[in-house]
Amino acid sequence: MITLPQIFFFYFAAIILGTSFWAISTRNTVHSVLLVLIMFFHLAGVYLTLNAEFIAAVQIIVYAGAILVLYLFVVILVNLKTELKGERFISSFSNGILMAVVVFLSLIFGLRFFKLAPVAKLTMHHLPHLSNTAQLGNALFGTDLLPFEITGIILLVATVGAMVLAKRDNPPQINKGSSNQQSSHEETKG
Repeated sequence: MITLPQIFFFYFAAIILGTSFWAISTRNTVHSVLLVLIMFFHLAGVYLTLNAEFIAAVQIIVYAGAILVLYLFVVILVNLKTELKGERFISSFSNGILMAVVVFLSLIFGLRFFKLAPVAKLTMHHLPHLSNTAQLGNALFGTDLLPFEITGIILLVATVGAMVLAKRDNPPQINKGSSNQQSSHEETKG
């Protein structure tokens, strides 16, 4: 008999597969981004069925909230009509099909070496009674506090460096001759 968590899992899996294929096959890029948003929310639902609440929250906040907005800005800012008129990356369609077949066959060949891990024989009594989020918080702010803080400092330095590079002004240009200086002063006034 199928249980309720299995029904939720099959529902989420079907929606994830459907929206993923629909997103890569649609021609409207904004619709594609919205379909990916639906897929991200259903992926968070899969994480909830696996009792991974923190990963589900991060999925919604980071991917659906930040990464997808970035995709949407890129889609809006890039002029796709001029991009589609350019030459194709692979000039020969048969070479692309050949490469796809080679990659597919190598994946099939690699499946021979795939083995499932043994099933753990732990019961619920052996697991701590804290939720996943509480265990992650205890690890981040307890035993792993120093690496967590070092990572934060590295990210802060990278952010400040990116801001300094983005804010760098153009070097002043020295005009040779008085006529060039007069014309540049007249342009700024006018």
